[in-house]
Amino acid sequence: MKGNTISSNSKINRNITGNDNIKSFASVKTISNSDMDAEWVLIQEAQKNPARFRPLYEKYYVPIFRFVLKRVGEEDLAADITSQVFLKAMKKIGKYEYRGVPFSAWLYRIASNEVTQHFRQSSKNRVVSISDNHLSGLVDESYSDNFEEQKKIMISMLSDLKESDLIMIELRFFEQRSFKEIADILDMTESNAKVKTYRIIERMKKKVRKTN
Repeated sequence: MKGNTISSNSKINRNITGNDNIKSFASVKTISNSDMDAEWVLIQEAQKNPARFRPLYEKYYVPIFRFVLKRVGEEDLAADITSQVFLKAMKKIGKYEYRGVPFSAWLYRIASNEVTQHFRQSSKNRVVSISDNHLSGLVDESYSDNFEEQKKIMISMLSDLKESDLIMIELRFFEQRSFKEIADILDMTESNAKVKTYRIIERMKKKVRKTN
């Protein structure tokens, strides 16, 4: 896959790519409390009998697969990691506790951890799929008259982010997720998700200003 291969300070190589073959996928659907209550019934059934995990697997396999694919860029690899995600979920389902957030948030958290673990253990590049729209959304174009130059600066800054910071930027700006979704996935409060994201953006903006 073509792109700019860069090394990060989290010891994970990243392949920042503008590949349009990996499409932007819809964010997690907001579900009502009644839907979550109904889902909790399915979870409790799976906790009693692992064979009853299938309805949850069938409901969430595709979105989790797409989430992983966006980060690894290879369908076979994405399928393998997704299988591991659901295997771990099924093994840990007995310890799952309902906390008023969608079950999918727990699955996305496992998926994110599995992707991170994969790249720590392999020599392959972490994939970050971005477009010009993603970059312009991060920092105002007014900071530079030359967007191509700004793009190079932004890619360089992304490479310097901690993995945890990159994940937040990825979820918020590249996947257009709400702060509520980000908070659910990363197991933090919505307020904390907002504060952390804005702090990351402010640091990036300051670096852009210094280069202009």
